[in-house]
Amino acid sequence: MHIVLTGGTGLIGRHLCQHWLAQGHRLTVWSRTPERIPQLCGERVRGVADLHEIAASEPVDAVVNLAGAPIADRPWTASRRQVLWASRISLTEHLLAWLEQRSQRPEVLISGSAVGWYGDGGERELTEASPPVKEDFASQLCIAWEETALRAQALGLRVVLVRTGLVLAADGGFLARLRLPYKLGLGGPLGNGRQWMPWVHVDDQIALIDFLLQRDDASGPYNACAPQPVRNREFAKALGHALHRPAVLPVPALLLKAGLGEMSNLLLGGQRARPARLLEAGFGFRFDDLQTALDDLSERL
Repeated sequence: MHIVLTGGTGLIGRHLCQHWLAQGHRLTVWSRTPERIPQLCGERVRGVADLHEIAASEPVDAVVNLAGAPIADRPWTASRRQVLWASRISLTEHLLAWLEQRSQRPEVLISGSAVGWYGDGGERELTEASPPVKEDFASQLCIAWEETALRAQALGLRVVLVRTGLVLAADGGFLARLRLPYKLGLGGPLGNGRQWMPWVHVDDQIALIDFLLQRDDASGPYNACAPQPVRNREFAKALGHALHRPAVLPVPALLLKAGLGEMSNLLLGGQRARPARLLEAGFGFRFDDLQTALDDLSERL
């Protein structure tokens, strides 16, 4: 299978490349730095700066669209919001324009999204059938990203939307940012610690994307998170246990709001999301217990 990826140098993209290379698939990554793709994604992965470098006569079986500037790297100033929007919606529009020009089109588009699509859900259990609860900037961004990707259906593609939670991995992402404060004994709950945290081990994230790629009947949104979300204070306690460090120093909500502005909603709000459609489709999570997942990763953190 020939798979074209955007966002191939990100955490999930790199792991997908390793997984699919091992399965014998042919991979092309669209990137601003194509010369770095073999080093970052695997020696047999091809990098292209322009999608038109993929010949019209070259079959493409699937497109996986994961590109997007990191949403939690810095406060959401006006200029940062433009970057976040362009890196998701504008890039996906560019991808659709390329697909429309091709006479041979892939069968499926798997496009990234996040559980932030729902906004801060409070205590409500959120499945794929739930509407958005609170449309903050992160929610609006995900809604627009999904709506743009769904336009590929008019081109004859099966479209899968992967609403990802917090991906737990030893080589990047959320845990990499927490490693130093926790190892210094400075970890602890954020705000009152009651907010729900939908999480997923990176191995399950890769497996579920591959599962959705292979299933011809999979389409629409899927919550990509373990069946058992936890509250923030439970997460802090479990991570402290995995790293053999205390996790008792709370970060006041007022401090986060003052320093991060609206972006603090990502940390102080949450989603009690369940992967209802994945479970109904028969996907089995390898890691459905947070402590087990963190213990698996702890030696590499």
